[in-house]
Amino acid sequence: MTDLATIAQALAIISACWAIVSGVGAWKREFIGKRKIELAEETLAVFFEIKDAIAFIRNPWSSGNAGTTRQQAKYETEAETQLLNRGYIVFERYESKKDIFVRFNTLKYKFMAVFGTGTESIFKETDQTLNSIFSSANMLATHYWQRQGRVQMEPDEFQKHLNEMHKHEGIFWDNYNQNDEIRNQLAATQNELERVTKPCFEEPMKTYSIFTKQWFKKG
Repeated sequence: MTDLATIAQALAIISACWAIVSGVGAWKREFIGKRKIELAEETLAVFFEIKDAIAFIRNPWSSGNAGTTRQQAKYETEAETQLLNRGYIVFERYESKKDIFVRFNTLKYKFMAVFGTGTESIFKETDQTLNSIFSSANMLATHYWQRQGRVQMEPDEFQKHLNEMHKHEGIFWDNYNQNDEIRNQLAATQNELERVTKPCFEEPMKTYSIFTKQWFKKG
């Protein structure tokens, strides 16, 4: 009987230790999981804000004084000023939404540390999308719009000019349709972000479920 009592006592101690270790491990996993979910939620939320900000930046409708905060060059003509101001609209609007993009970039390294260095592409692609808008705005204001109707061109050259100008305008202005290049780029980036964060929002199997689950059918 003494041996049985000793064995029972030992088993009780082992069981208690296992429960403590298991409890600490479960708490740690729960804590890390919660932090991971919070980071995923925050990054997704800020990305959605970025999509709205870019839609605002590319809105084709503007007031008469839009772009006038640009610093004019000394010898600009009135026509040049109007065209350069038009191109500057996206930069002007970006300044009013700049904090959103800064917040997204501050999450970059924390997100990479948790979800892997491969996720850096999500942030790079977002920056590249924004920079392509700025690049097209600059090309339109300083080159294509300046030449349009003012520079004599051969038919082939003029057609090339029109094609390139329309391509940049498709980036500069929101087309509000499925063929919009910027909207498609942002949708692809969002899909990747959602793919990476999806496991955070899936219910994991609890430890007790592993031991209480009926693995084999009776009979």
